[in-house]
Amino acid sequence: MKSCTTALAVCLSLMGQPLAAQDTRSLDELIPQEAVSDPERWAGQGNQPDMPSADGASPLLEADSPLVDMPLVTLDPAEDLELAEVEPVEQGEVVDFRDFADVIPPLPEGSPERISRELVLVFPTDEALFPDRREFIQRFNALSSIETLDADGNQARLAAQARADEELLQRMLRVYGYFDAQVIRTVIAPEEREDGEADSSTARFEIIPGNRFTVGTVDTADLASTGPDFDMLRGAYGVFPGDDISIDAISDERYDLDLALGENGYPFAEIGEPSLLVDHERQEGDVTLPVTPGGKYNFGMVVSQQDDFLSGRHLARIARFEPGETYNRSDASDLRRAILATGLVGSVTVTPVEVAPPADGEPGTVDMQVDLTEAPLRTIAGSLGYGTEEGFRVAASWEHRNLFPPEGMLRVRGVAGTQEQLLGVTFRKNNFKGRDRILTVDAFASTLDYDAYDARAVSLVANYERVSTLLFQKPFSWGVGVELVATGEREADANGVLGVRETYLIAAIPLHAQIDTTNDLLDPTEGFRVGGRVSPEISDRRGTQGFYVRNQADASYYKQVGENVVLAGRTRISSIPGTSVANVAPSRRIYAGGGGSVRGYGYREIGPRNDVGDPTGGLSAVEFSLEARVKTGLLDGALGFVPFIDAGSVSEDAMPGFGNMKFGAGLGLRYDTNFGPIRLDVAVPLNPGPNDAPVAVYVALGQAF
Repeated sequence: MKSCTTALAVCLSLMGQPLAAQDTRSLDELIPQEAVSDPERWAGQGNQPDMPSADGASPLLEADSPLVDMPLVTLDPAEDLELAEVEPVEQGEVVDFRDFADVIPPLPEGSPERISRELVLVFPTDEALFPDRREFIQRFNALSSIETLDADGNQARLAAQARADEELLQRMLRVYGYFDAQVIRTVIAPEEREDGEADSSTARFEIIPGNRFTVGTVDTADLASTGPDFDMLRGAYGVFPGDDISIDAISDERYDLDLALGENGYPFAEIGEPSLLVDHERQEGDVTLPVTPGGKYNFGMVVSQQDDFLSGRHLARIARFEPGETYNRSDASDLRRAILATGLVGSVTVTPVEVAPPADGEPGTVDMQVDLTEAPLRTIAGSLGYGTEEGFRVAASWEHRNLFPPEGMLRVRGVAGTQEQLLGVTFRKNNFKGRDRILTVDAFASTLDYDAYDARAVSLVANYERVSTLLFQKPFSWGVGVELVATGEREADANGVLGVRETYLIAAIPLHAQIDTTNDLLDPTEGFRVGGRVSPEISDRRGTQGFYVRNQADASYYKQVGENVVLAGRTRISSIPGTSVANVAPSRRIYAGGGGSVRGYGYREIGPRNDVGDPTGGLSAVEFSLEARVKTGLLDGALGFVPFIDAGSVSEDAMPGFGNMKFGAGLGLRYDTNFGPIRLDVAVPLNPGPNDAPVAVYVALGQAF
């Protein structure tokens, strides 16, 4: 403290010496040596010779200076200073704000909603004052700083988060049309909580919504230029005078208007950002929506920018619209998806181009310009499968999907397996003479090696069909075809020895149709499928002709039970009336058993058998399957298990029967992928025969049915 006191003494001494502009003395002259060596003694000497004299004159001032006559003020640090005592102000009268009840309206009675341990919202008890409470709480909870950021029990941090949430509440209230709302924020310390929870602070918000503002006027700019379409289009923008203001609706309803414009002939319509002008005096908001309809148009032609690859004529056949129809954005988008579904393009854009403007109240015309990039057209594919009863099966193929434009595919394929060998060539023309219609011509040579028979066949099959695809599942599909088969087959005798090869010449006209109401092609959870196949056939064996009809009816049903369980059931009935078993080639008889039939038994192992136990096939069959597809939630919900039970019977009579019914049961695993479930089924025969294995395993893509 001594050094501080010394410095203060020096400073006070210097402060007693006025400064003058003409004073040019050095610092050494102003502070003599004795002041440095003994500053306390020097400061106690009082005024020095150069200091102002007793009469107030100063040698540092000119005689005519206006400061010469100023009285000298000196301050003696040693002299005690006394301050006058401040008298306390008398306490005024206490104001009771209840006396102003007529001026300040009371707050509405509150109903608290505890969001979490640290957050409470208080709404008016009368829900009519704030009817959107539940939705409001849900949205606030997702955005709240208190809820999304951990306060770690820190009251200061909670207070900062509460300030941010107060601003959020004010913004959200305006979204719902409460522009005069008030939010009162309080942070309650742990010891002040009334719920007994003393381990954390609580942020409490009193929400006083006030009156909800309503929509005043709605200005849709040039929408009135649409003439007869105005009422329909204006109705699509669901914001009307007198409605409660909702910023969400004002913004979101423009998408409904945009959809209505695009679906009713306005390809060039433009909609800007809506604006809202709030009038607090009227408690209304006026809405302005910039709309430029851009004129009404009809479809013209489809124009391809690569006509030698996918011609405009072919693309017009794919399109679901005809020239002259009112432009529809959905049909334009559908054309783009259909072009992608061909598998021939990597990317595609479909753009309306004006070729004739609207005139004299009539719509204009737009051509649909298609710009695309080619995808790789050649594919090499392979697959590997195994079944305990079927053995191994390896398949490979090469294809060029546009060797014969447009959409003319050529595929060469082969199969090598324990029981099947095949080599074939396939020509396919997609979207042939119509949307989603396929012409297929397939020529192949095959060998089938089973215990009951073997077959060496050459086949030519042509089909024209409309079928479901992964992108376009159809409620109704159908097909018609022609089948020519020359097959040499040997059937096992009573001792299991293959006999003399018999040659069959077969001509057939296969027909099929299916109704499908399911919600997914590979993994349905709701709906049903009903389908049938009819194939009239003529067979020639050693100069003896026979005529018969091969029939098959299938039905399946799917029902969601709870969140994670789907019950699925299937039945199949097959029959070949009009002939005896001997007149039907063994490869074309009816069999049952296998992964797509009755699991637990080998492929085609159910039915009449010869003396050594080999199946000989029959003229009719019935099959049933029931399974529960259960999702486990494991592996992000991709893994599931499937308990199942199957049953089937094959008869030598054309009338299906239930004699010699075989039952199989088991458990399967399913692993969901983006292209369908991968299936692994393990089954056992419940009433096996002497030649049936104790366990059968099946691996495939997609559900069993």
